[in-house]
Amino acid sequence: MTKYIGAHVSTAGGVHNAPINAHEIGATAFALFTKNQRRWVAKPFTTKEIDEFKENCEKFNFTVDQILPHDSYLINLGHPEAEKLEKSRAAFLDEMQRCEELGLKLLNFHPGSHLKQISIDECLAKIAESINITLDKTTTGIAVIENTAGQGSNVGFQFEHLAAIIDKVEDKKRVGVCIDTCHSFAAGYDLRTAEACEKTFKHFDEIVGFKYLRGMHINDAKSEFESHVDRHHSIGQGNIGKECFKYIMKDSRFDNIPLVLETIDPEIWAQEISWLQDQAK
Repeated sequence: MTKYIGAHVSTAGGVHNAPINAHEIGATAFALFTKNQRRWVAKPFTTKEIDEFKENCEKFNFTVDQILPHDSYLINLGHPEAEKLEKSRAAFLDEMQRCEELGLKLLNFHPGSHLKQISIDECLAKIAESINITLDKTTTGIAVIENTAGQGSNVGFQFEHLAAIIDKVEDKKRVGVCIDTCHSFAAGYDLRTAEACEKTFKHFDEIVGFKYLRGMHINDAKSEFESHVDRHHSIGQGNIGKECFKYIMKDSRFDNIPLVLETIDPEIWAQEISWLQDQAK
């Protein structure tokens, strides 16, 4: 069994620092933003930046299967307003192209929000259309849809939402999902016991399918079960507890994909990674 375990690390000083930061906490996977996640536009990468990133990934033994980039939080691929939808689509295309320049194949993103202006189904259809447009203009990137807690008017909190988007994506080889444990729990999928995990992931497999699982965000939850509130916590300190994470580490269905911490205390990421690695033995 090969478990790739890491965290969403800083790119302060340049993207080439992400693999260094991941290595320093004992990670075998990592997530990163390829640009400032709170800005629409970023200056293009220089050849030097790209080369240094690739060199550091090679130096610290990170392959593309171990890296899960995340797009900007501003992007809404299901936006009900045409002008704002186009702005989001342009930004998403830029994110996918940046990943391809770095030699990365995955791009994780929050699906979008209907803003109470259109139906959930219309929003899901717009998201799928946005993905199709982006895939047509790129060559290798895989769009990885993250499940949400369902906070506000966000879609993607039911496995059926993810399946509906995938159903409308033309190139099924270039679409996948990232399951966030905190989001799942807040959306009403119980993960507090091994039995609950078995039931939840059986349901996931029936509705979406493990063949589409491209990564996970490993987070405990400050938020209550089925609260639709997105509040992460450190492993074992929240309302999910440790059993879920022991279950994931022992299950081969979660092998060979990035398992990425977005827990709230970077100071203990190394300990959390070490603990998770111990559960996988």
